[in-house]
Amino acid sequence: MKNKIILSLSVILMILLGLYSHHWVAQTSTNQAKIQNSRMTPVIFIPGSSATINRFDNLLTTINTSGPTHSILKVQVNTDGKLVYSGSINNNDRQPFIVIGFQNNEDGYNNIKKQTQWLTSALYSLQERYHFRTFAAIGHSNGGLIWTDFFENYYDSDSFSVPTLMTLGTPFNFSESSLQRRTEMLKDFIQNNKKLPTNLSMYSIAGTEDYSDDGIVPIQSVIAGRYIYQKQIKDYTQITVSGDNAQHSNLPDNPEVVKLIQTNIIKPLSQPGRR
Repeated sequence: MKNKIILSLSVILMILLGLYSHHWVAQTSTNQAKIQNSRMTPVIFIPGSSATINRFDNLLTTINTSGPTHSILKVQVNTDGKLVYSGSINNNDRQPFIVIGFQNNEDGYNNIKKQTQWLTSALYSLQERYHFRTFAAIGHSNGGLIWTDFFENYYDSDSFSVPTLMTLGTPFNFSESSLQRRTEMLKDFIQNNKKLPTNLSMYSIAGTEDYSDDGIVPIQSVIAGRYIYQKQIKDYTQITVSGDNAQHSNLPDNPEVVKLIQTNIIKPLSQPGRR
């Protein structure tokens, strides 16, 4: 009698597992189909250290005022991994703006590694919710370091396609003004640059007050990005802007930077067939 009960329970368990597996496979296939067929191609922004998800407010307002309006979604990743959303994405918006920030937004190489893990988790959660595969990436200051760490250590071309990255005042060699003194982070980025996606186009924007720094980041630290990206990806372009709003904290609001984003990020990403 006992053996019959065990056998019956085993059969029931196998049936339940079979039903669950069928449901999981069907749901996964449906989600993958939505992702592959999605026409949404967001632009995803990451602010620098000590900055919040409101860092790009002036920039996004300027872009929306001068052209088609883009939805704005902000996501803060808390230290426990919880995502806090503000704003929304309109159903018919194919090119929304998404800002991802971190509750722990402190500086330092070890913290940047943590922030990259949080970014990766947020990207997959956003993909599950909005079913996009292709996006463009923009990072201000340390935001560019987080993107670099992501592309070298977490990026999966089967899950995402990122045609363009733009970094603004990113200190690839931290505060070092000499390329002869390479930080641990820069050495790691150079060592792992074979992992960078070869189809990526990258724009590194440096600001300058006196052609030595932008008030915070030495221009040589920004230029150090070429040792990471050049000859490893599709295109690498270094651009220096000066004049009004060329200081580090004002760089996202610089009129020339706004034009560069509109020309090299928004316009190409909105072209039909780009997925």
